[in-house]
This record gives sequence, C-alpha cells and structure tokens, in this order.
Amino acid sequence: MKKILSIDGGGIRGIIAGQILVALEQKLQKKTGNDQARIADYFDFFAGTSTGGILTCICLCPDENNPTSPRFSAQEAVNLYVKNGAKIFDTNLWHRIHSGEGMLDEKFDAKPLEDCLKEYFGDLKLSQLVKPCIITSYDIEGRNTHFFAQQDHLSKGEGGDFLVREVCRATSAAPTYFETALVKSLSGVSYALIDGGVFANNPALCAYSEVRTSNGEPTAKDMFIVSIGTGSENKPYKYEDAKDYGAIGWIRPIIDIMMAGASETTHYHLTKMFAAQGNEDNYIRIQPSSIRRAKFEMDNATQDNINALVEVGIATAQDCPDLDRIVEVLLKDKDSVQFKELSY
Repeated sequence: MKKILSIDGGGIRGIIAGQILVALEQKLQKKTGNDQARIADYFDFFAGTSTGGILTCICLCPDENNPTSPRFSAQEAVNLYVKNGAKIFDTNLWHRIHSGEGMLDEKFDAKPLEDCLKEYFGDLKLSQLVKPCIITSYDIEGRNTHFFAQQDHLSKGEGGDFLVREVCRATSAAPTYFETALVKSLSGVSYALIDGGVFANNPALCAYSEVRTSNGEPTAKDMFIVSIGTGSENKPYKYEDAKDYGAIGWIRPIIDIMMAGASETTHYHLTKMFAAQGNEDNYIRIQPSSIRRAKFEMDNATQDNINALVEVGIATAQDCPDLDRIVEVLLKDKDSVQFKELSY
C-alpha cells in the first residue's frame, strides 16, 4: 500500500491545511507513544502546490544530525505562516500605488518570502528531502508544466536537482501576487516559473500519476491518498457583472475560477478512478466547506485573520470523523477508511 499525502495551494489559507497536519501528527504521537513522530514518517509520497508545496518541503526537510529523519514538526511548518504571514503579505503605500494594487505589477515584494525560505532551508537540495515528492509549477517560457520531483536527480543528475528554497519560490509565484520566479537547476539551466495552482491547485492526481509510473505501476487498489484542501469559497459571479468584464475585470475572477475548477476536476477523477478499482475506501478528501469568520483572500495576513484561520484548521480537524481512522491506516496497512468528501 502506497500512502500518499497531497496538499492544495491557497496562500495564507495554508494555515488551515497546516493545522490539520498538526492534529494528525499529534494523534500519531499519542497512538505510538513517540513524541518525536512526524508526518513524514508515515506517508510514502508527498505532493504540494504553492503553499502546499512549501508545507510539504518543510515536513520533508532532513534533520542536520540525521539526514534520513525529518527535522521539523507540523507545528513548525505552519509557523512559517503564523509567525511570518504579515511580513510575507505586506506592502507599503508606495508599492501599492506603483503596482496599482497588483494590476500593473506584482502586488508583493518577494524578498520577505525568500528570506523565510532561506531561513528554513538554507542551501538544502531537493534530492536531500527525506521522502519522494512532487511539487508543481508552470514554465511560462517553455509553455509547459514543470514538476519538481525529488527523485529526478536519479535519472537527470544535477539537471533534475534544485535548491529547495527555489522550488518553494517557484511553486508559490502566484500571478499578480509575486514576481515570476527565475530558478536554476544545479546543472545551471534556468526556468521562468509561476505558481502550479494555475493548472493543479489540488496536486493529488499528479501524485497518483507519479506513483503509478515510478513504483512498479501500482493502481488505485494499491494506494491510499489523503488530500487536504485549504477551503473553497465558490463565490458566484453574476452574469450582469461578468458580461461586461474586460481584461482587467477578469484578472481576479479567472484566477479564482481556474484554481477552484482544477481542484474540483482532480477530486472528480480520483473519485471515479478509485471507485473503478473497487477501492473508494482509500481516497479521502478533507476540504472545509466553510472558513467560518476567516477571510477567503489568499493574501489577507492580518493578525485577526491568521488567528481565525488557525481556528478553522483546529475546528476542521476536531470535527473530522475519519482523522482517527487515517491514523490507523498509516500505522497498519490492512485497515482502510471510508471515502467521502469531508465538509464541515
């Protein structure tokens, strides 16, 4: 049984997914009696997009004294946003005017984010992460999807290896929010990359495909996937307004629609694929349908909203009826869980 964890994009709403990971890790620690148990110890493969890619890489960061063991706890992962969110999504008055609130230039300076990534990862290489993973991005010059796969160095050498901090910078380069990332492989080849959320905000299907083709061709009957979302607003756009949108008017709605549509499509296909194998029990999607009093905007990093997002994550984990059963599956392969779209 290949156990897979996938984490959606969503900017500052990554706090929701992070808090669910905190609750899951705490349950694993309690069940095993090991207060050093980590999320990375129990899944075989990871996938992340944007904020989910950053959380994935933090969870898979190796301990300096033991490179096969994870360094950070789930709480330390989510703290990147809780403690630094206000700096990452901060902009001064001059920059707001210069960028036209993100219409004429990127809305935020990427340096605070890059500083946080440097603090967490230093010069760590993708190949040094403790478990196989895939992180999404899109190459705007090559006009193709770009996947950072932890095991690519085995077939591509330095051409398939990157600094983790640059991987995270690329996967989170959301159009209009952050400047396009120009990253180099360790072989010296440059790529102009943007946020993988433009095509795979929910990267669970990418994870399925990667595991399917690189591990002896297992199918859905041989996999257990836990896919964690960051909330879905499903904001309606009224015909009377949208019919007159021009290029500027469509910028924000189209990003929202693309990300939501891509996530829903992934969930739809995985549901069908697991059902076709008679293994629908082994696919779980945790997606809070309400974010309570929190704000949906990906860049709302006020302290009040950060606190509200923490509450959403805690409440989602508390109300999730299958979280204990997920723990059982992770600890014992022969157990299974009941599939359903979890909404709270």
